[in-house]
Amino acid sequence: MKKRKKQTNGVLSNMVASVLKRCENLQLKVKILATDHNLQMMKEVSVHFDSELPQYNTKGGAIMQNDRITVTAPTEMWVQALDLALDKMKQSGFDFSTVVAVSGTGQQHGSVYWKNGSHAILRRLDAKMTLHEQVKHCFSIKDSPIWMDSSTYAECRYLEKCVGGAQQLADITGSRAYERFTANQIRKVFCRQREAYEKTERISLVSSFAASMLLGDYAPIDYSDGSGMNLLNLKLKTWDKTCLLSVADNLEEKLGIPVPSSTDLGYISSYFCQRYGFNSNCKVIAFTGDNPASLAGCRLQKGDIVVSLGTSDTLILWLDEPHPSTEGHIFINPIDDDAFMALLCFKNGSLTRERFRDKYAGGSWENFSKALQMTKPTNNGNIGIYFDVQEIIPESVGDHRFDGKDKKVVEFSNDEEIRSLVEGQFMAKRFHAEQLGHKLTPQSRVLATGGASANPEILQVLSDVFQAPVYTLDTSNSACLGCAYRANHGVMGGHKTAFADIFRQPPNYKLAAKPRPADYDIKRYGRLENAIIPL
Repeated sequence: MKKRKKQTNGVLSNMVASVLKRCENLQLKVKILATDHNLQMMKEVSVHFDSELPQYNTKGGAIMQNDRITVTAPTEMWVQALDLALDKMKQSGFDFSTVVAVSGTGQQHGSVYWKNGSHAILRRLDAKMTLHEQVKHCFSIKDSPIWMDSSTYAECRYLEKCVGGAQQLADITGSRAYERFTANQIRKVFCRQREAYEKTERISLVSSFAASMLLGDYAPIDYSDGSGMNLLNLKLKTWDKTCLLSVADNLEEKLGIPVPSSTDLGYISSYFCQRYGFNSNCKVIAFTGDNPASLAGCRLQKGDIVVSLGTSDTLILWLDEPHPSTEGHIFINPIDDDAFMALLCFKNGSLTRERFRDKYAGGSWENFSKALQMTKPTNNGNIGIYFDVQEIIPESVGDHRFDGKDKKVVEFSNDEEIRSLVEGQFMAKRFHAEQLGHKLTPQSRVLATGGASANPEILQVLSDVFQAPVYTLDTSNSACLGCAYRANHGVMGGHKTAFADIFRQPPNYKLAAKPRPADYDIKRYGRLENAIIPL
């Protein structure tokens, strides 16, 4: 085989196919982002599915079926969007020959079904034609199931029954069975579209599908994104035999062998060299899911937590010794194969905070903040647990107030109501983080993002509850940047090199709050929360 010349100068480029923006008022899109050798962003283009590819009739990049629970996205739309994004880069004058490596991310849990014979087509792509022209007929399932789908309740219960229960499945794969998780989607295809399943030679996640396009070959699923399938044994880092047999026939051969997230998959397809001018030495580093990519983009370290304060509040945690639960998700860490990450989502976030602002602070955030300033940490023992809508963790709803003696009460003073809400929300996050195995250390940091991270008083409470400094950071491009960082990490040796060692500059965190002495009884909070869960 011809030896490729070593590339000595260039930029590190992150190509992101089908990045899922999980925030309000943003269409879903494909984005390409390029960084220089200092990992500073230098170029960005995107293609919005709804507005730029209207022929697919998507809303928010997806199609909801009449039953309102089946949600898919046209697979060929993703291919055509990648064509358009690369063309935009080329038209802008971007020099693809300077690209050293590519990596990327895709929405978690979604799946792509390659028809028999597609591998041969991938390996002989013609640079005179678009990707879409050549692979649009390569999919045995035309519309890919995506993370918004909730049509697999029966498949979830079946999988849990096969392995001995929800907790047993979480112990194996990091999560109980969820409707959006890939195993249950594959089971649905196997049971309801058997002919299409039998005609499938490969099943990819959205991330490995995108990597396959760049590689011109079937790319393996990486450990971190593979952890969101209900199929990967987190301890063994292989597909779990019991889960495989419970989902579908001949599934292991259709999935391929999973690999570490920093794996160098090989050189970019000659198609991209000929059509766009990529250097033939450009490496493709394994793609991963959007949540793992965000962990990399935030540059998390051992003991760190990301708290996103939005309509829903989300936690991303670095774990060394996870304790799987039927609440939350545990994945293999995308930047350290020997560590783990956890994801927790809470529905009742900013909308509940806005309700309390309107009711107890006259609709004023200034008054809301003053209430936090005027009240003391731990709120004299008063704890509030407030769920406007059915919460995920725990499955409960309603307003619940407890005084310092754990007695249920009807109300607090207006200022105490506001503090009880903010403290209660953050105590819940710390309690459930610790339930999954997170351990606070003197080096722990809390990284705050989202709309409420602009409020200094809210961040002070966050710092007090976690007894850790709180920093703010811009996460508007965290998943994309995370893959640029991962591409660099991959070409510098992957797991042989500490992720932190690839950076020449410290992260752009801004210190927002330092913890004040406060004795929050997190175990007490947990007892009170358990007391309100309906039997």
